[in-house]
Amino acid sequence: MNHPPTTYEVDGTAICTKRKEAGTSVSALALQVGCTPNYLRKIERGVRRHMSPGFYIRLRDALQSDDDDLLA
Repeated sequence: MNHPPTTYEVDGTAICTKRKEAGTSVSALALQVGCTPNYLRKIERGVRRHMSPGFYIRLRDALQSDDDDLLA
């Protein structure tokens, strides 16, 4: 039986690029995802590389992307 991962290792640079392509700010995206802008900035800079499933799925949906685009 497959279990979902407990965290997702993300590519912060790709997330930053997708966010900019979508024309949204860090603050606006963080609000959609349900995290703080500071947390999202750390993800984009690579200071943090792992996201919980809930945050990651909301981020992926907000950016209208798929796993191939956002995961490390």
